[in-house]
Amino acid sequence: MVEVKNVSKKYGTKPVVENVSHSIQKGKITSFIGANGAGKSTLLSMISRLIPRDAGHVLLEGKEITSYKSNELAKSISILKQSNNVNIRITIKELVSFGRFPYSQGKLREEDWKYVNDAISYMELEALQDKFIDQLSGGQLQRAYIAMVLAQDTEYILLDEPLNNLDMKHSVQIMKALRKMVDELGKTIILVIHDINFASCYSDFIVALKDGKVIREGKTEEIITNEVLREVYGMEFQIQEIDGKKICVYFS
Repeated sequence: MVEVKNVSKKYGTKPVVENVSHSIQKGKITSFIGANGAGKSTLLSMISRLIPRDAGHVLLEGKEITSYKSNELAKSISILKQSNNVNIRITIKELVSFGRFPYSQGKLREEDWKYVNDAISYMELEALQDKFIDQLSGGQLQRAYIAMVLAQDTEYILLDEPLNNLDMKHSVQIMKALRKMVDELGKTIILVIHDINFASCYSDFIVALKDGKVIREGKTEEIITNEVLREVYGMEFQIQEIDGKKICVYFS
């Protein structure tokens, strides 16, 4: 389990995350939602130890995350940030192989290549695996990055806006793949997501942040209500149920 206890972060004098506590449920998808500037990405980065926190604790399996060696932590938690700039010309297969670095230190063995090939297959990229990443569409490239994270073989996968700049088709592909990783592979996925309907349809738990604070958290069906979403976003929603999923209408 990942436990966040009274975590805070300031940039200068501005509080970005304030006294946040939350326990991430294993084997589930937990989505962080909220308006821009709510502190979602900062919180995700502190959970993964990408950035330091000013106060509080993050525990991984009961152990303070700062006490892990980097290589050890990378075998338990992987993170994919919004901007991933690889400035060398490599193929999808080579990119995915980067996920094995914590195990191979760049010298891949037969076992490592099996993880790479399995991740490529899981993300349905076999036909594209020898293409250079600068030849890919945005959706194909994002699937390749997620395959890289999958090849890292961590229990916890953290994704910061994985649907950013993707069209509807590729967004659905990504979310279906994440759902499968949880249901079939037992992964625990934590993601920052802006599209409230993708959060509603694919998440098990939702954490709603506003002005750096957790204002609501719970099972998805408890959070996807007009009352809660009004509090989070400051606007009205119409909630409709379609095939057992709550869909939020907010254009009127």
